[in-house]
Amino acid sequence: MDSSLESSSSSNGMPVRCCRTCKIIVIGDAGVGKTCLTHRFCTGQFPSRTEATIGVDFREKVLDIEGEKVKVQLWDTAGQERFRKSMVQHYYRNVHGIVFVFDVTNPISFRNLPLWMDECRQHALGPDIPRALVCNKADLVTSTITSVLIEQARHLAEVHGMSFYLTSAKGRKGDQVDSIFVTLAKSLKSQRSQSVNECVLQCRSESFAIPAKIIIAQESKKKWACIC
Repeated sequence: MDSSLESSSSSNGMPVRCCRTCKIIVIGDAGVGKTCLTHRFCTGQFPSRTEATIGVDFREKVLDIEGEKVKVQLWDTAGQERFRKSMVQHYYRNVHGIVFVFDVTNPISFRNLPLWMDECRQHALGPDIPRALVCNKADLVTSTITSVLIEQARHLAEVHGMSFYLTSAKGRKGDQVDSIFVTLAKSLKSQRSQSVNECVLQCRSESFAIPAKIIIAQESKKKWACIC
C-alpha cells in the first residue's frame, strides 16, 4: 500500500491514535529554510511571515505508512549558537531521524555541514540513525556555481549514506518536501528488530514531552520562524 499523508485528527474530529511516535530533528545554519520546510510539510503551505527561530520550533503530523499510523515529530532548532545552548540537551534526546539542510545559494551553509554532523556524533547520534541531506531553495538555482555545489552535496550524501533531496519550500508542489519526511518515516518503520521497535521507535501512542522552555518560546513569538 502506498504511503499517504493524514492530518492529526480523524474525519469525525476525534484525535488519531498513533501506534508509534518518531522524532526527527532538522539541522543546519540559520536562514537555510528549516522552519519553512517543516511548516510546508505539516500544513501544505509556505509560511506568510518569517523570522529567526528562537530556541526550538516544534511541529507534528500523523502519517499513514503502509496501513500503520506513525506520528512524526519535527524539531527545528535555531541556527544561532546563542539561542541553542539551553535547548541542545533536549533537542538531541531520543532522536530517530535527522534532516540536514543547507541553502543552495549560500556555499557557507554547505561548508558548515560537517560541523553539524560532528555535533550529532558528539551527542551519540550514530550512523545507524536514518538521515537525509536537503539542498533547499532550488527555485533560486541560476548559475554553474550552484550546480557544482549540488553535485558536491550529492557526493557528500552518498559518502555518508544519506538520502539526497533538491527542493524548495516555496515550490508549487510539496511532493518533494513530503518525500523527505515520509521516506524517513518509512525507513524507521522498516526497522523490525526488537531493539529498534522498543528502544528506538518508542512504540507508544503518546508524544514525547516538550520541555517548558520550548513551549514558552513557542507561545511568545506567535510568528512563523525562519529566514529564507
